[in-house]
Amino acid sequence: MFHSIDDFINLWGHEGNSTQKVLDALTDESLNQQVTADHRTLGRLAWHVVTSLDEMLSRTGLKFEGAKHDGPVPTSAKEIAEQYRTSNENMVAAIKAQWTDDSLKEVDDMYGEKWPKGLTLSIINSHQIHHRGQMTVLMRQAGLRVPGVYGPSLEEWGEHGMEAPTL
Repeated sequence: MFHSIDDFINLWGHEGNSTQKVLDALTDESLNQQVTADHRTLGRLAWHVVTSLDEMLSRTGLKFEGAKHDGPVPTSAKEIAEQYRTSNENMVAAIKAQWTDDSLKEVDDMYGEKWPKGLTLSIINSHQIHHRGQMTVLMRQAGLRVPGVYGPSLEEWGEHGMEAPTL
């Protein structure tokens, strides 16, 4: 749970940038990749990450322009990545403008539970990380290069002058 806006903004900066790198690596062709027919496609999963910013934080009363979850999934990877970029920037600006550290103690009805805003920020961060991990698996299955998030990806080892770990 976050107790200060600055702590959230600092961590979100890294996590949001990492998510943006993953979304920027998608291609239009990769958006249909899925594990099985009854699971979300990579495009649906990416769009879920994008729209969750508005969907979750609108429940707290935060006002900002963000991609809406009830719209159709774009067929353009570039559009998905751009929508995340815009929603993310607008969300961060709104948090800075509309909330204070004391706001993080305020409790909202979130999916039938009572969450302090500081917990909601923690959960939206974990939610993004969770789905980003799922996306990287689908990206590998689709033959895409996966960008490093918490260190170099397999493809990046050699670019950093290191020997890739053996399997």
